[in-house]
Amino acid sequence: MPSDAHTSAAVVDAARGGSDDAFRAIVDDHRPALHAHCYRMLGSVHDAEDALQETLLRAWRGLPAFAGRSSLRAWLYRIATNACLDLISRRGRRVLPIDYGPPIDPADGTGEPLLESVWLEPYPTDALAPDARYEEREAVELAFVAALQHLPARQRAVLILRDVLGFSAREVSDSLGTTVVSVNSALQRARRVTAERLPERSQQATLRSLGDDRARELVEAYLDAWSRADVEALRGLLAEDAVMSMPPWTSWWRGRDTLAGFAKVAAGACPATRSFPTHANGQPAVASFKLDPATGRYVASAIDVFTFEGTKIKEITAFVMPELFPGFGLPQALA
Repeated sequence: MPSDAHTSAAVVDAARGGSDDAFRAIVDDHRPALHAHCYRMLGSVHDAEDALQETLLRAWRGLPAFAGRSSLRAWLYRIATNACLDLISRRGRRVLPIDYGPPIDPADGTGEPLLESVWLEPYPTDALAPDARYEEREAVELAFVAALQHLPARQRAVLILRDVLGFSAREVSDSLGTTVVSVNSALQRARRVTAERLPERSQQATLRSLGDDRARELVEAYLDAWSRADVEALRGLLAEDAVMSMPPWTSWWRGRDTLAGFAKVAAGACPATRSFPTHANGQPAVASFKLDPATGRYVASAIDVFTFEGTKIKEITAFVMPELFPGFGLPQALA
């Protein structure tokens, strides 16, 4: 986690004096963590990038007046948080299909995709700062970011600043222009709401228990069983109340038998695919490329994020959003 120890007073002074190189050094120190903060606030990689650029612009303009009454880190997060709050007031919150409506009957099909900008987006794990604390990694998990979206924007900010980033109540009150009493009250409410929506165990804890090799084996076994339309093998890999969704489609489905049964349907209806492992939101994921019959090439299709419960797959969120592939360092089509 970047701190003021990473950025010397001389560098700050040079940046205040107008040095582009010094300001770039400050940005390089703090950019990954600030980007992750904006993502937690906004639930969208694209919105996070917009908020980060606005943060850096405001910081550049305001740096000559930075008097050091707060730490540089607190000052930057104050700017980033308020940039996010401004954006939320214009764009609203992001959700997953499970929060958009009830599950549907498999016989009803998938319906039509909802192309409005309402969907939570996956976050490339590699975009996190290399020294990100355990709490910061937990705080990009899909379940946590989705739970945050159910909080009023300022409560969301308080929870992230206090519980994820470790700022004091006084620092948060200064950032939000409110009182310590208001911050503590908002924090209690925010903790209560998120606790009701979060699983008892985080994915980071589950994945540590599984180990990297076992988690990878489970994902590979799922992909193999799906490609062979092996319903029984899939049933053995899925939790009883497993969930699958495919934003931007609003449809989602619950139940091991329902999800396993989809493999038979997909075997005859879906184009051939090639899949590659990746990571999103600190969780195992797979990037899928589907065959385009017109060109014979495999083109970007979906990023499937896996959530585990013990040794079973609890949730598969297939983000059918090819435009996100470059952010994961993935091509739009295979050569």
